[in-house]
Amino acid sequence: MLSMNSIYSLSISLAIAVFRADTGVREVSLTAPPPTNAAGRQLTSADGALTEEDFYHAIDENLTKVENFTLEKVTSLRAQIAAIEKEVNAVNSDDEKAKDTIRNKADSTAKAFLTLEKYVNINFMAFHKILKKHDKNLPAHACKQFYINRMHNQAWVRGDYSDVVVRLSSIYSALRNDHTAEENKDAAQSFLRSTTKYWVRTEDVSKVKYAVLKHLPVFLQKTSTGESDSQLTNSVYFDNDQLELYHGRLDKTPGAIAFRLRWYGAGDPKLVFFERKTHRDTWTGEASAKERFIVDESEVKSVLNDEYPIEEKRKQMKEKKGATDAECDDWEQLVREMVQVVQVKQLVPTMRTQYMRTAFQIPFDATVRISLDTNLCMISERGYDTEGGAKWFRDPDKQLAPNEITRFPHAVLEVKLELGGANTEPPQWVTDLQNSGMLYEVHKFSKFIHGCAVLLPEYVRSVPYWIDDASIRDSILRSGGARILVPADHQSGVGPGANEMYNHLLPFGNVKNPKLDAQGRTANTKAMVATTAANYYADDDANDLEMTGAQSCLEDTCAGWMFPFCSGYNSEVLAPTSVQKIEPKIFLANERTFLHWLHAGVTLYTIAAGILAFASESNSVGAHWYAMALLPISLGFCLYALHLFLWRAEKIKTRVPGRWDDSRGPLMLGSILAGVLFINFAMKCKEIRQYNEMIAHEL
Repeated sequence: MLSMNSIYSLSISLAIAVFRADTGVREVSLTAPPPTNAAGRQLTSADGALTEEDFYHAIDENLTKVENFTLEKVTSLRAQIAAIEKEVNAVNSDDEKAKDTIRNKADSTAKAFLTLEKYVNINFMAFHKILKKHDKNLPAHACKQFYINRMHNQAWVRGDYSDVVVRLSSIYSALRNDHTAEENKDAAQSFLRSTTKYWVRTEDVSKVKYAVLKHLPVFLQKTSTGESDSQLTNSVYFDNDQLELYHGRLDKTPGAIAFRLRWYGAGDPKLVFFERKTHRDTWTGEASAKERFIVDESEVKSVLNDEYPIEEKRKQMKEKKGATDAECDDWEQLVREMVQVVQVKQLVPTMRTQYMRTAFQIPFDATVRISLDTNLCMISERGYDTEGGAKWFRDPDKQLAPNEITRFPHAVLEVKLELGGANTEPPQWVTDLQNSGMLYEVHKFSKFIHGCAVLLPEYVRSVPYWIDDASIRDSILRSGGARILVPADHQSGVGPGANEMYNHLLPFGNVKNPKLDAQGRTANTKAMVATTAANYYADDDANDLEMTGAQSCLEDTCAGWMFPFCSGYNSEVLAPTSVQKIEPKIFLANERTFLHWLHAGVTLYTIAAGILAFASESNSVGAHWYAMALLPISLGFCLYALHLFLWRAEKIKTRVPGRWDDSRGPLMLGSILAGVLFINFAMKCKEIRQYNEMIAHEL
């Protein structure tokens, strides 16, 4: 393991190596005496004359230590999981006490795995920093690239330990007694759902997986081997030369569609899903829909060329699968509509997305579904060799140019809720995860839109707002999409970018700042986040991790100034970037509220003016006092109406999270008005009492 002592010794050797004598010597003699210092004495390691070989040896030694320690701990964790699996198989389904004990053991093992991942990340960063410092001070002996490539090929960096996630998911699922729903075997599968998308930093992926699998099992597709929690997913999106579908989806035009062909698993596709996603505004009372049907790969070209035998397939559905006439009618209508849109809009393969998807849901139950996409990349499908129309996707064996592929630096998490059920609100654990600081909401994020904007910049007329996020800027530049990063200051060439007006929607802003003091954070949001995060990590602080070796190593590593961030899972509370959903009617509601307040102010002014005009001379003092008290109140109503309208319009524009209502203004105005009415009532009561006393005295 790479402790602070190792880091210190490497730093010392680096500093001394900078001042080595005669670094340009390239010949040695095995019989000549070693070099001496200015006093004529032989230079030794004790004198501080550490050589490059000493530095390389220290790097190699610590790389080996980290690798051995990681493999040892992973083996130990797998043994613990195997023991827990035996206990799960032997436990009685009604013994809740035994289940709680097993669940605590699973929690401890999972948290130990997360601690091990933090240990790996700290050492990974340490090697990067040490090698970078070495090359900076000794450019003639640069070795960073060599050791970084070597490190990436070691098991502790490139090893896939996702089987730990799969086995833990099975344990939690067995403890919850999850029930599998009935599989939907319809050829045409259509469903309504609401989807919220988030970005997840790479270092938080395992923590997010653990937070989800405690409530939902990992859903393994039939083609999965079960050895990994993720599955390769490919989607080829179609569009025309004008990118009509891209701009329709970007502008959220009602009825805008996305047309894609999707298949799962590595290698050539076998079963292909024809999918159509239709956007509808929620304020209209309709929901966006996803519709699809399945064909064999050999039949894809016949569908695209309008040669698909629809009538023959319809008969096979009724005879072999027992489909009803209604199901056949829906399937036929969907197929004909998709074939028609390909022909009418002249759609061709345009963009391909590829990623490893981890799905969390109860099998065949779409009530709550969470998917996490990692290793996301977008590939341009324009201009490739179709072999005379025989191919409908790019040959994966051919080399890609840098401007034909873009790799997304974050994972993408989607929370999908089925619409039309009894409960369309997310469960409480989903809300807690959203507010944990590990998820950054990106409203209406689209892989298809992002890929087209970055890889086809000369064809797009507008770009999505998240293009200007600081955390993805480097990936865009590497893919040759610099032209879409329009600077605000054209003279200096630096600035927030083309979407400066919408920087409140960016997860990390124009300068990466996910903390609570970032733009758009309110006091209420800060308090909410701090409270939620404290509750979310309460269990982590309450339990001691069964990782004495790793924990002691982390404590040694964290003791220095180089790693001030590694205490616990999150040393700082990050703010969620949830944004308010905006509908057209909300602007009209703001205007109506403004008019209602103005109406109240004008009404009070009319009453006050009438009292002043028609008050009798005998009662002029009380009436004039009452009218003059109402006049400033009516003016206050009008000014408050204007202030509230402008304040709420700014909230709507920036979608700042938090309350958009004012709980103090109406209370203050109402209290002042009630006070004036009460004083006037008291004065009237006094006048009536004095009048009655005067009448009684005269009698």
